Amino acid sequence: MVRGPATSFLNESEHPTRQHWVILGMCWSGWLFDFYDLMLFSFLLVPIQQSLGVSETALALLLGTSLAATALGGIAFGALADRFGRRSVLSWTILVYSLGTFLCGMSGGVGSLLIARIVTGLGVGGEWATGQTLIGETFSPQTRARYAALMQTGAPLGIALAALMGGFAAPAFANQLGPDWGWRACFFLSALPALMVVVIRSSMPESDVWLAQRASGHAAERGRFAELLSDPALRRKFGLALLLALTGMSAYWFTYTWLPKYLYDQLSLSMAKSGAWLLVTQAGGFLGYLGFGVVADRLGRRIAYSGFSLVWAIGLLAVTLFWGAIAAWPALTLAFMFLVGIGTGSFSGYGPIFTELFPTRVRNTAMGTAFNLARGVQFVTPFAIARIATRYGLAGGISLAAFFALFTGAWVWLLPETRGTKVSAD
Repeated sequence: MVRGPATSFLNESEHPTRQHWVILGMCWSGWLFDFYDLMLFSFLLVPIQQSLGVSETALALLLGTSLAATALGGIAFGALADRFGRRSVLSWTILVYSLGTFLCGMSGGVGSLLIARIVTGLGVGGEWATGQTLIGETFSPQTRARYAALMQTGAPLGIALAALMGGFAAPAFANQLGPDWGWRACFFLSALPALMVVVIRSSMPESDVWLAQRASGHAAERGRFAELLSDPALRRKFGLALLLALTGMSAYWFTYTWLPKYLYDQLSLSMAKSGAWLLVTQAGGFLGYLGFGVVADRLGRRIAYSGFSLVWAIGLLAVTLFWGAIAAWPALTLAFMFLVGIGTGSFSGYGPIFTELFPTRVRNTAMGTAFNLARGVQFVTPFAIARIATRYGLAGGISLAAFFALFTGAWVWLLPETRGTKVSAD
């Protein structure tokens, strides 16, 4: 890697270089298709259920299992990235989740579909932490949050792409190929992101902070995951970070797991209209992710996180528990859907906060484990919502996300403010 005469590491550059933009572009693309592959299944629930005769209980199992698999993927790929490098592991995760998506299209029943969703979840679990670690280690402390937020915009765009694929492309494919092939064609096309690995391997640099750490021989003393649990200072930080991720993930998955079905079944919107409404939400999410990065760099990570979590809760309560009061005003309902998206911008905080909390030797392990263990626990979310829905409807189950959002907005204040932290080869 070529460095300027006055620059030791990429994160000391005042302005982004070509190397920075390649890193950001590949991490952003990997996260976009990571989230797209994870969420596409939710947007194809109806045609899959009709084609394969899958029960509601089996759907909940499939949704939950893919989330549980992300926990295993996050732990495994996080440790691998600390040992073998960020760039290599980023490639591996993209290949794995692309394979899983292709296998979904080949599935002939619940068993094979379950295996395919596990493979997808394993790859999905490793991508986020690796990409956010790369950005956190290569961009300057003064702008780290806004570039981490740029990567995070891949999530709403991935959901938007999944909504387009499920709401528009799947019916079109079904009309041309038959009802049993419309959803399969969507999965087959969704394996194409595997081609990104060629660009990553040929053009994207490795984190120079990680390279320097490896060259120094300063490895984790007890093994990366073991050090997180045995070192008192690291253990406390990890525990706080894990609960922050856990409550935030609960808010997110209680919001989105059954939201397409809620719009379709309980609000009686067509698949196309429910897809359009979710596009409004993701437009808000895109702006929310970007806005969070700017606010976090200027005012601090905790203020930004709490403010966006509050907006999220307000929007979500309006479109669930208070739907009857606002349903007569379509523009108002869309505005609150937009606020739900804006509020989810708080997810842009995990990358910079976690990067700045942990040392390089265990950073990817800590980030991948906390983020994806929290996501994997959401295995129970589809079952919890389905159970609550039997008494209070899907709106009652989904509305619990607002209370998780409020809790996590308060919990973040137990963490230290990390704005401006320098990342080094420790």
